Amino acid sequence: MYQYASIPGLIRTFLIILLIYFGFKILARLFAPILMRYVTKKAGQKFEQQFGQYQRPQDPKRKEGEVIIDKAPKQDKGSNKNVGEYVDYEEVD
Repeated sequence: MYQYASIPGLIRTFLIILLIYFGFKILARLFAPILMRYVTKKAGQKFEQQFGQYQRPQDPKRKEGEVIIDKAPKQDKGSNKNVGEYVDYEEVD
């Protein structure tokens, strides 16, 4: 015996697919902000945790608002004369 697709069955399947699609869209609009808030909060916590590892510990001798400037030593950036010899060249066509 053969079974054929009926028009009411096809329409019902199509309506179920549309219902699932629009239901998902509505739920995504409701829960997307909550999900994004959760993800950004977790990322912020992870960033703070990683950033805290690289911070220097505070010096207890310093007063609040005191500014200390650490300067790097000057480096002589003269050119090196022992690079090699200059070779003059002619361009060949």
